Amino acid sequence: MTEHPEIGAPRGGQHPPAGGPRKSHGVLVAVVVLVIVAAIVVAGIVPRLKAKAALKVETRALAIPTVSVIHPKQGAPHQELVLPGNIRAFIDAPIYARTNGYLRKWYVDIGGHVKSGQLLAEIDTPEVDQQLQQARANLNTAQANYRLSQITANRYQDLKNTDSVARQDVDNAMGDFQAKAAMVASAEYQVKYLEQLESFKNIYAPFDGVITARNTDIGQLIDSGSSGGAAKALFQIAATRTLRVYVSVPQQYSQAAKPGLPAILTLAEFPGRQFHGNLIRHSGAISADSRTLLVEVDVDNPTGELLPGAYGEVHLKLPADIPSFILPVNALIFRSEGLRIAIVTDGNHASLVPVTLGRDFGNEVEVVAGLTGEEVVITSPPDSLVSGEQVRIAEPAKGADSK
Repeated sequence: MTEHPEIGAPRGGQHPPAGGPRKSHGVLVAVVVLVIVAAIVVAGIVPRLKAKAALKVETRALAIPTVSVIHPKQGAPHQELVLPGNIRAFIDAPIYARTNGYLRKWYVDIGGHVKSGQLLAEIDTPEVDQQLQQARANLNTAQANYRLSQITANRYQDLKNTDSVARQDVDNAMGDFQAKAAMVASAEYQVKYLEQLESFKNIYAPFDGVITARNTDIGQLIDSGSSGGAAKALFQIAATRTLRVYVSVPQQYSQAAKPGLPAILTLAEFPGRQFHGNLIRHSGAISADSRTLLVEVDVDNPTGELLPGAYGEVHLKLPADIPSFILPVNALIFRSEGLRIAIVTDGNHASLVPVTLGRDFGNEVEVVAGLTGEEVVITSPPDSLVSGEQVRIAEPAKGADSK
């Protein structure tokens, strides 16, 4: 019987490897799965990366503050500067006692007008009176001893010419005479000193003025402080016929504040009235604390209606215009180093510059130093803004240019 090969068997007697087609199919499926997974991963990560990059760009953009800006307005020219002033008496002095004792009587109370040399009070000084009597008695004793010593010295001088006494006795007599003379002089000075103390029992006004305070009364113990106690002023007297008004002038106007400058004083209690005066002198130095110049304006007060210690406004007539600029108050920055405003330089960077203010108009202020008028000023600047920080200028609102 003839044997036939099996149907489908490969020629040459070769057999295919076990599982060959299945293995190739499995690899293909794995690759496809990997590609799909990679595509899914890429599809999920790339948008996130793009979103992260966009967020980073947006964060950086938002970190740059957007600011509104304005240009300083030129201040209106003015020839008058209005400043607060403190009114003081031309002379204001406390009156003290120069001797100890008890107040016997006073003659003028507060508000009383007095003349120079007018008697204000009397002090009873029993101790000084007794000391004066004792000093005068000591003077009499010293004078008696002096006269006796003088007679003795003259006699010894006469006896010396006849060689009746020793030269040593003559010298002793002359020395005693000189010592007695010195004792008389000392006693005379003591009497004059106590007489002067006793003359201080009468208190007189040193100048024309008004009594603004009386700090004593009848029977009160008066201590002049000569014995180590605390002296107390009996009266306070002020000369008010001419008043001194002290004004602090900003540094910007200091060169215009010259002696002889006309000034007008106004007070709330005298509406519509003006009191004329002149700038008399200034301190000659700018205060480091306030950057102002202290000046004195003298105002006549013949009727005494202006009272020392009052507050008023002083209108100084400036001789020339001083340039100034107007800014809103929300452009000001108050820092520990002083007042500042923020300006934009190079189109996108902030810079803080110091300024000096003049008058306050409420919502606006006058800047008298620190600006040229060409600056781009930031309004409502952030509190954290520092010099050199990058900023973005906000676009003007629609219709802003037409205003």
